[in-house]
Amino acid sequence: MTESHRRAGSAALALAGTSLGYGAVQLDVTVVNVAVSSIRGDLGGSIGAAQWVVDAYTVTFAALILTAGSLADRIGAKRLLIAGFVLFTVASIACGLAPNLGWLIAFRAVQGIGAAALVPCSLTVLNHAYPDDAGRARAVGLWAAGASVGLSGGPLLGGALIALSSWRRIFLINLPLGVLGAVLIARYATETSRSSHVAVDPPGQLLGVVTLGALAAAVVEGGSRGFADPLVLTGLAVAIVASIGFVHVERRREAPLLPLGLFRSPTFAATTAIGLIINIAFYGLIFVLGLYFQTARGYSPLATGLAFAPTTVVVLFANVGAGRLVARFGTRRVIAVSALVFAAALAALLFAGSGTPYAAVVVQLTLLGASLGLIVPAMTSALLGSVDRTRSGIASGALNTARQAGSVIGVALFGAFAAHSVVRGLRVSLVVAAVLALGTALLALPLRPAASGGGDRLGHDRSRVTRPR
Repeated sequence: MTESHRRAGSAALALAGTSLGYGAVQLDVTVVNVAVSSIRGDLGGSIGAAQWVVDAYTVTFAALILTAGSLADRIGAKRLLIAGFVLFTVASIACGLAPNLGWLIAFRAVQGIGAAALVPCSLTVLNHAYPDDAGRARAVGLWAAGASVGLSGGPLLGGALIALSSWRRIFLINLPLGVLGAVLIARYATETSRSSHVAVDPPGQLLGVVTLGALAAAVVEGGSRGFADPLVLTGLAVAIVASIGFVHVERRREAPLLPLGLFRSPTFAATTAIGLIINIAFYGLIFVLGLYFQTARGYSPLATGLAFAPTTVVVLFANVGAGRLVARFGTRRVIAVSALVFAAALAALLFAGSGTPYAAVVVQLTLLGASLGLIVPAMTSALLGSVDRTRSGIASGALNTARQAGSVIGVALFGAFAAHSVVRGLRVSLVVAAVLALGTALLALPLRPAASGGGDRLGHDRSRVTRPR
């Protein structure tokens, strides 16, 4: 075997490890949705308390991604990725053994810390393994495929495990995934470059965590308490004040947690915004559609998971093919056309009611999965190509922070729409999501085609835009 083949093989196995990490993280975002009723039946607690079994993970995850991305650039993404696998796996085992609801919520928060390390570090390791645009686009498609299977297949797997055994199995399934992922990364991934320009930024880290944590908690509680509730208003006020403080601090620090100069790149700014709004739309819809299938249609958790199966399958194939489409047509066209198809599928679902047969909505669900499966790899590859590789950790952290914040907002907002009437709430959610999809198509306009090798790459030691070699 030649040295080039050996390097290619190692890169492929490292890619498999990163995909396992991202897939496990996304699996735990959705797999719990169909288990909430079973968890309450076993451990007790109110509906509001049980909701935090889902949200403790997502809020912690969203709040710490940016910090983990910055830390990866400083100490090396490989070692932090392995540590993330270990923490995520141990916390998953603890969740599966939790004696009561309080401990389960606490262990879910620890899971979120591990997940925050896995996502940006996996992307940084991948970016270093595939430095060229075309190879990176294909690799990101495969990386995203693992996440899409976890995300879309979560309800199906959760429903099957609950039907066959217990809700505790949905957490214990992470044990083999975590062990295999850690072994692959330790054996086949190379340590990423470390940048002396990335310094510890305690004020920025604290303000960033407070901003995202307060915003996420306020939106989550707003869905059940109402957005006029004093506690919710206080959370929103804290988030606004902390975000202003964050921008003020980051502008003045020599080595900030989030270099604001990154947003001078139109590609970086646009892809980060796309990540936020497409997650609001998709995660919110998955939540409301789950309510629709179980409440309006009377499906069991397993039947609900099966209803999402076409979405799961088509997302996987779209992820794998995204790199070739980007190479042929460019990032801008792939994202814009996919977003328009997404919006059209949403419009076609507006007729859905409690008596609508599943066969009448399956095509729309398939189109939603195909669109998402193309958008995510395309925007991710474009973002990575817009920054210097020594900044890939913080760049991926910024993108995934925006995405996870979007998922929290989407679930809470669309859940509030469906609080009194699931069918009416679904229709409102579809209209809002369609508007967001059209916004995604507009945001794609500044993007440069990845296939051209162009892009507005941002150097690590300066904020001005330079051209890649």
